[in-house]
Amino acid sequence: MTSTDAARRQKGTRPFSRFEWILAGRYLRARRRDAFVSVIAILTMVGIMIGVAALIVVMSVMNGFRGELITRTLGLNGHFTGFPIEQQFTDYEQVRANLEGVEGVVSAVAFVEGQALVSSPYNSSGANIRGMSLEDIEKLPLLYQSVEYGGWEDWDELEGVAIGSRMAANLGLAIGDPLTIVTPNGPRTPLGSTPQIRTYPVNAIFDVGMVEFDSLFVYMPIDAAQTYFRLYEDRLREGFEELDPLATDEEIDAAYERVGMATAVEVFLADPDATATMQRPLEDAAGRPMVFTDWQTRNQTLFSALQVERVVMFTILSMIILVAAFNIISSLIMLVKDKAADIAVLRTMGATRASIMRVFCITGTAIGFIGTILGFILGVVIALNAEAIRAWISNLLGITLFPPEIFAFSELPSRVDPLEVTVVLAVALGLSFLATLYPAWRAAQYDPVEALRYE
Repeated sequence: MTSTDAARRQKGTRPFSRFEWILAGRYLRARRRDAFVSVIAILTMVGIMIGVAALIVVMSVMNGFRGELITRTLGLNGHFTGFPIEQQFTDYEQVRANLEGVEGVVSAVAFVEGQALVSSPYNSSGANIRGMSLEDIEKLPLLYQSVEYGGWEDWDELEGVAIGSRMAANLGLAIGDPLTIVTPNGPRTPLGSTPQIRTYPVNAIFDVGMVEFDSLFVYMPIDAAQTYFRLYEDRLREGFEELDPLATDEEIDAAYERVGMATAVEVFLADPDATATMQRPLEDAAGRPMVFTDWQTRNQTLFSALQVERVVMFTILSMIILVAAFNIISSLIMLVKDKAADIAVLRTMGATRASIMRVFCITGTAIGFIGTILGFILGVVIALNAEAIRAWISNLLGITLFPPEIFAFSELPSRVDPLEVTVVLAVALGLSFLATLYPAWRAAQYDPVEALRYE
């Protein structure tokens, strides 16, 4: 053998040489007598595709749910909520201004809140009444921009209310219709407390996309809410001494001023995750005793449950890929047994055990790689069009998939996370490669003499 032939032979049998790729490709292509093995390989590829697609779709939908929960919850509720202690919260405007001066704070809003029964001539339901000024409502873009009917014009001057679209549908109300609000904590009489009953026109109907807010919340001007819930006190104006018992009503009105109170103040941060470092500056800046609770503490149970569910779902759906990986093992073992004579001939022609092992590793990994890529394409397409597919299936079957009353959203949210998709692809490719090692090792251990003798 000349030195040139030796060099060509060495070049042709280097690791992952063209010879090994060509041979692996031949084993992947179906022939009549290998049809059964090829069918198993195709089914294995489909299994990996379904597993990868299912993981991507489920993780994307769960990311969408979590993202929408955070966005919509924090769009209407602050990152911090401050509650007054030790004294009445009549200085809420000053406290709000102090908090907005803290570095890292985007805005602060003060509000009055209480529970009540709301009713119309057609129906009634419980509601959460929240009083806010137009200035503060404008700081909540999710609420301010979600009005479908009516508007916020002259909000502070008009004693009207804004209700959610689902509450409007439930009570049969439209713009201008009267809404009656009832609370048991009314004026005190010698016979006890009487219910507080007042009727307000509907000035705006909003739809923020969350069932909780669209069916439960009623917004009204903060002055009207203070009056309704009796959150005010009459103070003698500065410069006035105690009035004459015979003073006229006009003199009494001129001497006293009404000072409203707020229930709490909410603070919105530039960085929602900076709650640990922002609590002390907010307490110091408030200028009065207050207790601040952050959004992570208030929703800790919910978001912890979502995180656990994501991990569990990822683990369970990964089993689909694991089962498909075992199918790679079985299909390769059958392929190795079917190609025993071919392996023996290759060994007698000079193919090394490492070369035989690489051939079958390439064959099995190619099955996993093709299945993973197809699953990636299918999963991303479904995840990006999840709501359209849900609506199409709902119309086709005549049923409501993911009803908003249960899942709290009017649409099916989906958010593809590139990092999670990369992890899914890495898991699928890793399991596919690991599944090829044992069959490839078994193929490399074949004794060519024994294989040809018994063939």
